[in-house]
Amino acid sequence: MGRLNLLNITSRFKQSASLSGSILLSHPSLQDPNFCRSIVFLSNHSEDEGTLGVILNRPLGKKLIQLDDQFKHFALGQAEVYDGGPVEREKLIIAAWDWRDSSDSFRLYFGIDINKAESLRKENENIQIACFLGHSGWSPGQLEDELKLDSWVVSNLNLDLFEQMNEKAKCWKSAISGISDEMKLLADAPEKPWRN
Repeated sequence: MGRLNLLNITSRFKQSASLSGSILLSHPSLQDPNFCRSIVFLSNHSEDEGTLGVILNRPLGKKLIQLDDQFKHFALGQAEVYDGGPVEREKLIIAAWDWRDSSDSFRLYFGIDINKAESLRKENENIQIACFLGHSGWSPGQLEDELKLDSWVVSNLNLDLFEQMNEKAKCWKSAISGISDEMKLLADAPEKPWRN
């Protein structure tokens, strides 16, 4: 089996800007197969360097050990793997998070290596860990342009999204329906109405 390259994101993007830590919900009309009915967590957003995130609701149905046997000696070889997005799909991003005192506040460790992830798990058995193949990225100004076209709905971080990551479209539908009655109607429409 081949070796996955670990992608260290933290050195490539500045921590700042307004949308870092936000959730993007794809608009029901967005038909791009890379992002249709997706929920994207934005780990970094900068006017100068662009935006980076991972899709939360695209589980691959595989554990890390099934994708690369270099992880067979790690307890976290059993971590779930998700399709993080269309950019650098051969690269692996490991993320860990710990919910704080409320359902909308958490500490994130993003782009860490397997040793750091194992250490965090030893320190705190409640920490959640997931692995993402690839990521979602936008060049400077690109996401802002897509937001003006209503391709995305910006939402706040919340615990429910992270607890439903394995539920694919159901997770997206629940999140987008909570935005407004109009979004609920659009989300309830068939994906491909011409087939009805």
